[in-house]
Amino acid sequence: MFITVKEASLKWGISDRRIRVLCSEGKIPGAYQEGRAWKIPFDAKKPVDGRYKSRESLLAQIDRKKKELDNKRPLTEGEISRLNEEFIIEYTYNSNAIEGNTLTLRETDLVLRGLTIDQKPLKDHMEALGHKEAFDFVSELVKNNIPISESVIKQIHYLVLADKKNDRGVYRKIPVRIMGAKHEPVQPYLIEPKMEQLLIDFNKSKEHTVTKLARFHIEFESIHPFIDGNGRTGRLLVNLELMKAGFPPIDIKFTDRIAYYNAFDEYHAKHNLSKMENLFAGYINSRLDMYLDILTEK
Repeated sequence: MFITVKEASLKWGISDRRIRVLCSEGKIPGAYQEGRAWKIPFDAKKPVDGRYKSRESLLAQIDRKKKELDNKRPLTEGEISRLNEEFIIEYTYNSNAIEGNTLTLRETDLVLRGLTIDQKPLKDHMEALGHKEAFDFVSELVKNNIPISESVIKQIHYLVLADKKNDRGVYRKIPVRIMGAKHEPVQPYLIEPKMEQLLIDFNKSKEHTVTKLARFHIEFESIHPFIDGNGRTGRLLVNLELMKAGFPPIDIKFTDRIAYYNAFDEYHAKHNLSKMENLFAGYINSRLDMYLDILTEK
């Protein structure tokens, strides 16, 4: 006795499309195609969806490596300072480049060392310096375990937006649109209540740190509270909370920007958090490997 794709969809709570994919991949034993329709055995068991299994296994890897890192001797202040010094150059380059900054990685390094790059806008120089100052401020917040708040968010934004003095650290007062995005930011009068609720939800959440931060990041960028600098500020907030939770900071690469943009679109179109979650998890996993390698070499 067989059931249809539609019947299997209702029985298992999986979309018709996903069931057809699982059938074509041989993940449902006994299922066969008759013309354009799939015949599925009545007693077939709900297949394990490898997409979620792989995500869970990556989160499990992160938890295991985090525990392993916690059990090793702590990094000295000097080691942390050196790691952050190396990290901040690439992080500043990538985070600014995602937003259109034209400095190369090498030029970003030189600007952070106090040099001026010929034929590059003053704005790009100021963005690099502002981002570095904001990350240093975030590092101090981590040391003092300062809770995230609207005041903290505005202070970080104030440092990030070094090139626009009138807009630093204040919520926008006009409506905005994000070119090419599938979501329209909230109206100005809704920013404050939305930010308040965002922080309440974040602090109450019992989700895994990675899941919690992926959700927070998308929701923050959806509110788009500032006239400019939302992306850079949002990524700094993710690192603030990661470091407070004992994880290394992450650097979303300019070369991964399409996957990053798609993760926002996936959430807004399908309310699917997994793309952003997986992106964050992959970066965190790699950074944990690096820290463990350093401590293992000692």
